[in-house]
Amino acid sequence: MNEATLEPHPPSDPAFEPALSPADAKRVLEAVLLSARQALSLSDLRKVFADRIDNDVLRVLLDELRAEWRVRPLELVQVASGWRFRTRAEFLPYLERLNPDKPPRYSRAVLETLAIIAYRQPVTRGDIEDIRGVTVATQVIRVLEERGWVDAVGHRDTPGRPALLATTRKFLDDLGLRGLAELPPLEQLNSTLDLTDAH
Repeated sequence: MNEATLEPHPPSDPAFEPALSPADAKRVLEAVLLSARQALSLSDLRKVFADRIDNDVLRVLLDELRAEWRVRPLELVQVASGWRFRTRAEFLPYLERLNPDKPPRYSRAVLETLAIIAYRQPVTRGDIEDIRGVTVATQVIRVLEERGWVDAVGHRDTPGRPALLATTRKFLDDLGLRGLAELPPLEQLNSTLDLTDAH
């Protein structure tokens, strides 16, 4: 038979992919997670394997991969949106020398508002004002929305139907948390977000 008439199946066709050993599957996970720009959910990771590996097996492989990276400068972590690699905290000062731009700093008003939303959610702007004892400037909420940390999740069934505000998955991801139950004590949250009176 002439070789030109043979049409190899594309590697993306799952029906013709050879079965992967657990070690090979783990290497595929490692490559995918290292190249991803954001956290990947178990559903995302199942797609990589054309849904031929279930969640339980994925969790075992991810736990093994996390253990293998325990002594390296990067760590595999689970956050609200899924799994991702990140640089260990002790190496961040070295990276900051390459990128000396300081992360945004937030005013006391922004941080107090964020803390109230995070720890009391969902809340309305009126709830925040009652707790803080001062009017909440529109700019304060806008800063949090633009950062992707806060979003309206509904409306309270009261006159004016005020928006109910809650934190987002991005907020949890940026803090390296899997869920609200992992929120640190309020004082630690303030220091993590670098309190200043700049805004």
